[in-house]
Amino acid sequence: MKGYEAMTVLQQQLRQAIDEQQSSLLDILSQLVAFQTVSPPARNTLEIQNYVKQQLIEAGFTVKQQSFYDQDSLVSGQLSGDASSDHHSLLLNGHVDVAALTDLDHWQTDPFQLVQHGDELYGRGVSDMKGAVACFLYLFQLLKQLDVHLPGDLRFQSVVGEEAGEAGTKNLLEQGEKADFAVVGDTSNMAFQGQGGVVTGWITLKSPHTYHDGNRVNMLRAGGGLKAASMVEKMPVVIEALQKLEHYWAVTKTYEGFPAGTNTINPAYIEGGVHPAFVANECKLWITVHFYPDETIDQVTQEIEAAVIAAAKADPWLKETLPTFSWGGDSMLVDKGEVFPPLAIDATQPAVQLLKQSHEQQLGAAPDINMSTSVSDGGWFDFYHIPAVTYGPGQMAQAHSDNEMVQLSQLLDYTKVMADFIVTWCSQLKA
Repeated sequence: MKGYEAMTVLQQQLRQAIDEQQSSLLDILSQLVAFQTVSPPARNTLEIQNYVKQQLIEAGFTVKQQSFYDQDSLVSGQLSGDASSDHHSLLLNGHVDVAALTDLDHWQTDPFQLVQHGDELYGRGVSDMKGAVACFLYLFQLLKQLDVHLPGDLRFQSVVGEEAGEAGTKNLLEQGEKADFAVVGDTSNMAFQGQGGVVTGWITLKSPHTYHDGNRVNMLRAGGGLKAASMVEKMPVVIEALQKLEHYWAVTKTYEGFPAGTNTINPAYIEGGVHPAFVANECKLWITVHFYPDETIDQVTQEIEAAVIAAAKADPWLKETLPTFSWGGDSMLVDKGEVFPPLAIDATQPAVQLLKQSHEQQLGAAPDINMSTSVSDGGWFDFYHIPAVTYGPGQMAQAHSDNEMVQLSQLLDYTKVMADFIVTWCSQLKA
């Protein structure tokens, strides 16, 4: 590719082809939606990843596919640039697992069949985020068709595990996959989004002894003499301490772009006891913690542990049997834990400025730049020191919803923006 004029002509050709051949985009999305890759239960993505792999090969990519969990795999590909040593590289990322279906009776269409009503496209995952993956594969197809040779490397990751905190993206990045900039095409309604971090944790209360429930009378009546307590009944001490800390955080901590109080501590799940013939000797609380990009997991978990331990020490029954803590994990399905690192956006970063320019040219207005109250794999790029932004089609209100929908016009706009940005960024010399 030579010169500004040649690049401009190519971008015009791509925009025209995107409109004229949009039936190919619909065909790709239809194929993706038809794969039943719900998570949980997960372990069902081999076929869709084989399809993605074939699409990449046909587009001229060098492709690597590797096993992840049983019956799940990760796919990454590279379209090598003609002058990659001195031109910018770009990595596009998307996940092909979709949210579980909870209320099939509320669906008006088959969730695994793409249905079009005017500009609206229905099917599980069209917003989160098979719509963006379809846009990427469609664009790669057009680059091949128009015989486009980019100076810089173009890379793509098709991952799984995002819906269950299994971090397929982390797996690829820790193997050394990288680029000068990354775009995670997850649901953002075409806003530039960063995010806070998330870590889950278990807080456990465990009595040193187990008692038959016939002993309860001696634990309760005056002079009963049995110094013991039900751990189920003591868990409110922990929950109250978490609520007080959450309120304190809401008052004392802020981060630009987040609604006040977005740093939350959610007591999400509780389990305890043996069965009704026993006094509950153990109780476990599963919590989800949202924190800001200027905090670390160690900082927030240490604050939580300190608050809970202080409350337990103030309780006459718990002070000699303090709670224990377990944080994070690699899978919500396997070890019942997850971590999503935060993602901060540097609006002055050259790639962000160029993506903003491409967005403005296509939509006639600057993109919103904000912070998501949810999380995606975008934070793993920040964690591995790769500048990135979450930027994709689809609305958060549609993600995980019944009758999930995305607008075809938005998918086409998104593909045009990304076409313009890819050509521009991968044609720029490195500083």
